[in-house]
Amino acid sequence: MLITMRKVVVALLSAYLLAACSLQNVPLVQRALATPLPSPASAPTPVLAPTAPPPTGAPLATPLPLPTSAPVPTLESTISNALEEEQRLLVELYRRVSLSVVSIEVLGGHPAVEGGPAPGENVPIGQGSGFLYDDQGHIVTNDHVVADASGFQVSFADGTIVEARLIGRDPGSDLAVLKVDELPPGAAPLALADSRQVAVGQTAIAIGNPFGLQNTLTVGVVSGVGRSLEGPPSEQLSGSFVIPNLIQTDAAINPGNSGGPLLNVRGQVIGVNTAIRSESGTFQGVGYAVPSNAVARVVPALIRAGRYEHPWLGIVMRDVDPLLARQFGLAVRQGVLILEIQPGSPAERAGLRGGQRTGEYAGRSLPYDGDIITAIDGQAVRSGDDLISYLELETSVGDVVRLIVVRNGAEQQVEVTLGSRPG
Repeated sequence: MLITMRKVVVALLSAYLLAACSLQNVPLVQRALATPLPSPASAPTPVLAPTAPPPTGAPLATPLPLPTSAPVPTLESTISNALEEEQRLLVELYRRVSLSVVSIEVLGGHPAVEGGPAPGENVPIGQGSGFLYDDQGHIVTNDHVVADASGFQVSFADGTIVEARLIGRDPGSDLAVLKVDELPPGAAPLALADSRQVAVGQTAIAIGNPFGLQNTLTVGVVSGVGRSLEGPPSEQLSGSFVIPNLIQTDAAINPGNSGGPLLNVRGQVIGVNTAIRSESGTFQGVGYAVPSNAVARVVPALIRAGRYEHPWLGIVMRDVDPLLARQFGLAVRQGVLILEIQPGSPAERAGLRGGQRTGEYAGRSLPYDGDIITAIDGQAVRSGDDLISYLELETSVGDVVRLIVVRNGAEQQVEVTLGSRPG
């Protein structure tokens, strides 16, 4: 599982780098939250070298004229039409969408800094992006943009700046909602696409505020779907939950883009830009966005109740692959092996079983004789991502799901009533 990271804010007079967790033999994953931009250093004024005058009385040479040449011919319309059409599309899309994308200035306290404001004073400590969700002033952004903040200021593309307040946040999906009480003329909510229809290769357009540069547009393609990132650690259980179904894109996403929309060519939101995979802290071609269908499920709950309840089985699991199956003589070559059952969980109440016997695999001790989940509600489960994706997008707390599990080599059906994820 991937390891996500949280932002580290920057004090007014002292810059702090974003926090990141290195992965096991994989590149760094960083949330794309930016810090306040430092004032650019004044560039020295260039000094031109003096030109020596010609000798007194010397005749001036008459330069020979250069050969005449016609301008480089422009491309014929039959060649340039497709590019011009794409250009017109992007210009028009930006014109329509830009007023709905905002820059979020994050306010909060800070540690003592020599010569700076008093510790704890409400000052700008970070910056991110967001977009207008409805006509009541609700703005969608990332949870890691708003975490640990005490106040917010929202800037619109027309120059309007208003204060905002936090309505709700959900670390489990890295989504949050702010609200402003006034909107500039012409500001309208962005429409959500069905992220299940997003296909690898389609155009992806990111609009946000990288490095504090307001309403910057970048273009790329959808590079992958169904990605996952490890979310924040659970406060009540060991380990971390996974944020599933992420969209991968090569549209440039940098610090400050977090919370901004990832759009299709129709201007619909297909995702919320949330993280980059990078060894340098800046974009290297792999960015991630929370899918729009997660926004459609989570945001209404945040507006209504300030929180979102994630459906929960209560198992610790790992993927089964052919090598693992051969090592322990498992009856199936793909599925989800239950390593451990959380006490008091829906899985325990339904009678699911974790592993009791352990063996060495890849240098680690592994319980290998637990139930293996191979399907949920008729959908094949080949990996933990398959299981979590189905739970997050297709089920709710209180739903009854039907699992097909392999126990002691035999297949059986188990019904589980889903609970609410602790914390």
